[in-house]
Amino acid sequence: QHTNKKHQQRKMLAKVTARPPDPLFGLNDAFKKDTDPRRMNLGVGAYRDENGNPWVLPVVCEVEKQLADSRKYNKEYLGIVGLPEFREAGAKLMFGEESKAINEDRIGTVQTISGTGALSLAMKIIRKFFPQSNGEAPTIYISNPTWANHKNIITGNGLQWKEYRYYDTKNNCLDFDGMMADLNACPEGSIVLLHVVAHNPTGYDPSEEQWQKILEVTKAKKLYPLFDCAYQGFASGDLDKDAYSVRLFDKEGLEMMCCQSFSKNLGLYGERAGTLNMVFESSQTRDNVMSQVSNVVRQEYSNPPRHGAEIVATVLNDKKFFDMWTRDLKVMANRIIDMRKALFDALNECGAAGKWDHIITQQGMFSFLGVTPAQAGHLTSEYHVYLTKSGRISMAGLNADKAKYLANAIKETLETVKE
Repeated sequence: QHTNKKHQQRKMLAKVTARPPDPLFGLNDAFKKDTDPRRMNLGVGAYRDENGNPWVLPVVCEVEKQLADSRKYNKEYLGIVGLPEFREAGAKLMFGEESKAINEDRIGTVQTISGTGALSLAMKIIRKFFPQSNGEAPTIYISNPTWANHKNIITGNGLQWKEYRYYDTKNNCLDFDGMMADLNACPEGSIVLLHVVAHNPTGYDPSEEQWQKILEVTKAKKLYPLFDCAYQGFASGDLDKDAYSVRLFDKEGLEMMCCQSFSKNLGLYGERAGTLNMVFESSQTRDNVMSQVSNVVRQEYSNPPRHGAEIVATVLNDKKFFDMWTRDLKVMANRIIDMRKALFDALNECGAAGKWDHIITQQGMFSFLGVTPAQAGHLTSEYHVYLTKSGRISMAGLNADKAKYLANAIKETLETVKE
């Protein structure tokens, strides 16, 4: 049938080219297609039990039963900034009961689509409301390396990023001197993204003394801290200890943002429960900014999901459930610590070349093995060990037997692949 070209619809998206798949999710897809019984998924950052299965925390199961039986529970829309009980309890968990900002009523908290959504909202606020230099979008200073999605979120929201030194690849340790030199070289008033605890991907965190020095340069250079917290309580098993950096900065009365996720520490990966906490100089500034943030949220997604927030709010506001959660947290944190020790011992026992102390000095879900991209590729192709090209592995994917298998695979790979 003849079609008059004059009346053909314009092909608006015909010239869009395909983008390569996300490396991490592509790795997970490749693992699922692998039928080798030895296959090992050490890529995706989600907790697994000793048998390699997802673990729904017992406290979450109990809370969901209570919610299902409650006459008050419903599926109505939340307000634009989210569930009040969730937002208030989340801020107290992060900043502590004695928080200067909370007690002075200077915190504004928005419920977000987990930590990723908190970061994206933070970038939108920075892009729209922060001062610009010479008409250019603000620059976010990020650690090298950092979580891969940080760069996507920053550039996707029209901002720029630059890196500060963080990891010493030669010695497999924190490059604190390099970090301090780069932070001191930042233009005054720069925005610096800092990992609160369990740095992703390296597993290396500054010590308390080093955080004090980071605070000093932050004050001297008038830097604006943007904290990212995905692992409070998950790193050490101690919620207060893991929040040290944020609370240190809060005591000094600094303005800041803190992105908070409950995906890892409550196992609510698919519920997308998180917050963006913003600390202001005054409650009046807080009220002004929150009114603008509400408008941004309304444009983006109207209001956040309810179920995950209800779970978190119930856990944080009920002592029985909170105590149960802290026990669950220690189960996860201790298993990760045990797996670090198991891999460390297995590497030394099999005689793998090099020093492996970094495996047990790092903390949190991830560890940097210290292998090259070619060696990481060899581990995948020859041993069916799925890890990122950077050599990052999720310790949660291991058990005692898998640690020994991985250690022997690393030993052979280091002997075979020299680049």
